[in-house]
Amino acid sequence: MSTHPPYASPPDDDAEPARVTLDALPLFPLHTVLFPDGRLPLRVFEKRYVDMVRSCLRDGSAFGVCLIASGQEVARPDDPTVPESVGCLAEIVDCNMEQLGVLLIETRGRQRFRVLSHETRDDGLLVARAELLPDDIIDCKLELLGDCLSALRRIVTSIHAESPDNMPFAEPYRWDDPTWVANRLCELLPVPLKAKQMLMELPDAGMRIEIVHRYMRQHHIV
Repeated sequence: MSTHPPYASPPDDDAEPARVTLDALPLFPLHTVLFPDGRLPLRVFEKRYVDMVRSCLRDGSAFGVCLIASGQEVARPDDPTVPESVGCLAEIVDCNMEQLGVLLIETRGRQRFRVLSHETRDDGLLVARAELLPDDIIDCKLELLGDCLSALRRIVTSIHAESPDNMPFAEPYRWDDPTWVANRLCELLPVPLKAKQMLMELPDAGMRIEIVHRYMRQHHIV
């Protein structure tokens, strides 16, 4: 399934590379942090999100997943849901109807974005004006990357031995990609969501690797 950002504005012809702006990106605020290439299954039952999923499937477009900064997943008039300013595009790769009005979808994290502004539509759906963020800078210390890669391979082997049909990562496994390795370890770390959000926002895979390596060393994982 091809995925394109919804309602993208054409970039300006400035000397500095312009970032693509999304004029009407539907947001799905959740108590989770989605990383690029991450796997996120969702059970969708609120009408605003069922309609959003159907629209994305029809148009071949993505929606945005943001960690909830304040409020609840089911917003109330007196307690609006406020998303974090940086999120990740989610591409729908599979969709099934569990029962009438309830969809089971499988998504993959794609490119990160920054919310420039957002509004709540009459149906309760958050829609944002956002800009796509560039891919990671990759400047890793090879020794740290090697330790992290070895740790991730051990974890994946252990999970596969115990539950081969319930792997937390989507294939293909890109062992030679520092960003992929860093992001998968960040997903597994038992740290608060705010910490995962901070890690996801970092522009440099090397910085992410260093922080993850420090955590694993402190907890005797490497």
